[in-house]
Amino acid sequence: MIGTRAALRYAKATLNLAKEKNLAEEVDKDMILIRDTIEANHDLEIMLKSPIIKSAAKRSVLAEVFKKRINGITKGLIDVLIENKRLNLLPLVAKEYIVIYDFMKGVEVAQVTTAVPLTKELEKAILKRVHESVDTKVSLVNVVDPSIIGGFVLRVGDKEYDSSVTYRLEDLLSQ
Repeated sequence: MIGTRAALRYAKATLNLAKEKNLAEEVDKDMILIRDTIEANHDLEIMLKSPIIKSAAKRSVLAEVFKKRINGITKGLIDVLIENKRLNLLPLVAKEYIVIYDFMKGVEVAQVTTAVPLTKELEKAILKRVHESVDTKVSLVNVVDPSIIGGFVLRVGDKEYDSSVTYRLEDLLSQ
């Protein structure tokens, strides 16, 4: 994915600064808020990625959306991304921050790839099953990829369970 390495660098730098100021958990909550807000609002995501919309307009929209709900470190990150003309990376930076923060805290990340977004009930059921097989705390990340057609691909650490329709069809074709 384009920008993933840069997003990881921004996320690491933000985490290092947040740890120095003992605000890593607070910034993590900000990143979760940013990720969830952008995922829930497609227009906001388009606006962030648009090269036509001026940086000042993007800054004012983000200030209005997140006013007084994010701390200074997170605001600083947004300012740096705007200054470097990398604001389109904000959703990726938020996701990367959450992942490395969870890793730092010893929380295992289970990535579930599905053709459509998971419902909250299904997320809870999957999280419960994964927690039974892993002895550590687990957080769930849902990646939507319509190319798997149906089913799911579950990755926890270095283990992968592929129960996607695409995998099953490829398996049938190879026989």
